[in-house]
Amino acid sequence: MAEIITIDDPDDPRVRDYTGLTDVELRRRREPAEGLFIAEGEKVIRRAREAGYEMRSMLLSAKWIDVMRDVIDEMPAPVYAVTPDLAERVTGYHVHRGALASMRRKPLPTTGELLRGARRVVVMEAVNDHTNIGAIFRSAAALGMDAVLLSPDCADPLYRRSVKVSMGAVFSVPYARLETWPKGLDPVREAGFGLLALTPDDRARTLDDVAPHRMDRVALMLGAEGDGLSAKALAAADEWVRIPMSHGVDSLNVGAAAAVAFYAVASGRPGA
Repeated sequence: MAEIITIDDPDDPRVRDYTGLTDVELRRRREPAEGLFIAEGEKVIRRAREAGYEMRSMLLSAKWIDVMRDVIDEMPAPVYAVTPDLAERVTGYHVHRGALASMRRKPLPTTGELLRGARRVVVMEAVNDHTNIGAIFRSAAALGMDAVLLSPDCADPLYRRSVKVSMGAVFSVPYARLETWPKGLDPVREAGFGLLALTPDDRARTLDDVAPHRMDRVALMLGAEGDGLSAKALAAADEWVRIPMSHGVDSLNVGAAAAVAFYAVASGRPGA
């Protein structure tokens, strides 16, 4: 059973994992370096544990101790009980859900390990918005994508905002980070995947025409909001694909476009 420790000093070193959660640049550097990430809210904490992530500690306001009692009783990590005011002073924001957990990261698989057994893969280039990362992972999990590959400059899927937006789906879809770009795509093609670049360019074929759900192995490439895929990424693709637009709309938000494209790629595939 975890020990419940009351904290009354925001500078207490025992709650260092939770300090400055609104400082994006600091947390982006610190969390991977220290091998941790923050799960926020009861559902996300439970999903992280179900996915096999080890808990370092929890930070709970008083009313959440009873809600999380079964988790507390099962884990050896300390539980820090704080007032809502103290939680805000530690983290830098009002913790609406009242429950935070510091979790240990797992080693990421290699590209080869990730592709083994996968048939529908998402490839993201330079997607740096944590909300978009979370939304894409949630859609990938819901719509049957098997894995995610990230270019070296993509945002961290385990950053608190990404995890929260995904509702824990970042724990459900395995992912790896490519070491080089776009050279890192070579093993994907060698593994038998067709590289489809999603772009609003008029020269691209529509998803209906390409019928990716009938392809054996597909890697769908997505670019960042606004800029889309780079010229190098487009050149590395086997084919360009697009979602037909109406009413003068030229493109969708990358999170919305991803969901539409995932359905087209995965729906009705043999063995699905």
